[in-house]
Amino acid sequence: MFRPDLASRDETRRILSWAAAEGWNPGLGDAEVFHATDPQGFFVMRADETPIAAISVVNHDKDFAFLGLYLCLPEYRGRGHGMALWSHAIDHAGGRTIGLDGVFDQQENYRKSGFAAHGQTHRYRGLLGEFAAPHICRLMNEDDRHTAIRQDRQHGGVDRQAFLTGWFADTADRQSLCHIRDGRLSGYATIRRCLEGFKIGPFSAPDTATARDLLAGLARIAGNSPVFVDVHQSRPGLADLLGAAGFVSVFNTARMYRGAPPDGAAPEFAAVATLELG
Repeated sequence: MFRPDLASRDETRRILSWAAAEGWNPGLGDAEVFHATDPQGFFVMRADETPIAAISVVNHDKDFAFLGLYLCLPEYRGRGHGMALWSHAIDHAGGRTIGLDGVFDQQENYRKSGFAAHGQTHRYRGLLGEFAAPHICRLMNEDDRHTAIRQDRQHGGVDRQAFLTGWFADTADRQSLCHIRDGRLSGYATIRRCLEGFKIGPFSAPDTATARDLLAGLARIAGNSPVFVDVHQSRPGLADLLGAAGFVSVFNTARMYRGAPPDGAAPEFAAVATLELG
């Protein structure tokens, strides 16, 4: 018997192990922050009591949701279980706009569900050694977090307080740096340990000097490990800076929305927090 159901926090960890098997390289502490953002937004299709497919539709605020972690175990693919779960889970968003970063070969299926393409997100891979230098960045404190969340809302047009409160928390596997200029927060970035290397995101800087300072601070954490950064094509500043340091694009996704895209204006040097929650 197959039935859709909510996923528990432990099952969200299992879903991320499926993502790892697909080569998505999740962060070591992602499951806890993801699930806490919207515990009603993670779904599985069960075969009897065993999860065999998954999806997340996380409601960030009253107007916007983000879809991710759309997965089905290989032995159950091609039987309609994924689509049945999709239809069940997408209702969780209600009338909200829904965003996603999806693989290109699924774009036509997403269009059939009302999604429209809005550019591409490129994943860059490289080493941060080029940026290693003295810098003025520091670990985020509580006041910095509040300011960064407010700036994220202004830049992205979405209130992601529930997500970023957990995401910006300092842990053994995830740290957030901030850049201070004239006593005010001028930029910030989060780096987290993944199965392979580190991922950076979000990243927010208004100019090259601030971006380089943040990357110098992140370089001290990453060392010689590979680093991955997800950058939407509309933010060429960061992509060009990384490319000049030897980073290469290794994976692309289609950014799509069902409904009106959020009304925001991210700075020129900006990166996506995570392809799963936006």
